[in-house]
Amino acid sequence: MGPRAGGRQLLPAAWVGLAAAAAVLASVLSGALAGSTLPVVVGTSVTRSGMDVVGVACVGLTLLGTLLPQPRALPGAAVRDLSRVRSAADRWLVPLAGAWLVLVILGIMFRVASAFGRPVSQLNSAELVEWSTDLAAGRGMLLTVGCAAVVLVCGVIRLHDPDRIEVRIPMVAALLGMITPAVTGHAGSAPDHQLAIITVGAHVGAAALWVGGLAAVLVLVARHRALLEVVLPRFSRLATGCLIAITLTGVVTAQIRLQSWDALVTTGYGWLVLAKTVCLVGLACLGGLARRRLAAGRTPVLRWAGFETALMAATLGIAAALSQSA
Repeated sequence: MGPRAGGRQLLPAAWVGLAAAAAVLASVLSGALAGSTLPVVVGTSVTRSGMDVVGVACVGLTLLGTLLPQPRALPGAAVRDLSRVRSAADRWLVPLAGAWLVLVILGIMFRVASAFGRPVSQLNSAELVEWSTDLAAGRGMLLTVGCAAVVLVCGVIRLHDPDRIEVRIPMVAALLGMITPAVTGHAGSAPDHQLAIITVGAHVGAAALWVGGLAAVLVLVARHRALLEVVLPRFSRLATGCLIAITLTGVVTAQIRLQSWDALVTTGYGWLVLAKTVCLVGLACLGGLARRRLAAGRTPVLRWAGFETALMAATLGIAAALSQSA
């Protein structure tokens, strides 16, 4: 294995680290987890951003299964590529879903430690049960545990028999697992509770489909021209709808949470909203450029795709901090 191959293998860990660093910094700037010790702040931010990264990856891998064409619509060589891409998506889904499950469980422990103001090592089972069952955020995290477990089980089954489980089942479970922590934490304290839940849920779901789908297409499909010609138009239509939904719901959510537009520049939360907006605009521009280059057959786009994924990671980190902020 050459240095370049080893470097590419390290990139996912670097992206997760970037998301975690962005979450920690954003948490400090917004005042999230105020009063918590540094290990608890770091642990909460790292697990929350890690949950988002692997959760989005699970959404993207399962979404890809719905975008891929049927074998009969492809020439012989492309059918072999289709089989390889499907197998790779199923293989990656299992470890990512397992990591998601572990991160959610660890995230619960750090959130409980923050709530009770003590180190994780001093928590007892009664406190864990109380936080997980009495608070909406706790019940939401438990539901996410169940969703991650469903994705993991479906991934294991599909690994041995892809036809036994329809890929839409783990996709729905992954989307629900992404949306639940956002609507129970991010929107739980909003003045207009019902509207906040709807807009945040739509915002997170659209973002997960867009970011996860783009990453899956870039990593698994971009090198296979015949597959790309079918998948790219399908994903482009979906991505356009997601971008519109993200923009509209983002504006509504900011208005609900901030109460006044002056708060965008007078509060830490407002500055994080602006930073996330800049990142999303950058992602929209890069995503459009990626689709044009891929459509033109310029697959060397993968050489700079790491920059786009890094920006995605930073955006997810900021979003993780926003979901923890008052």
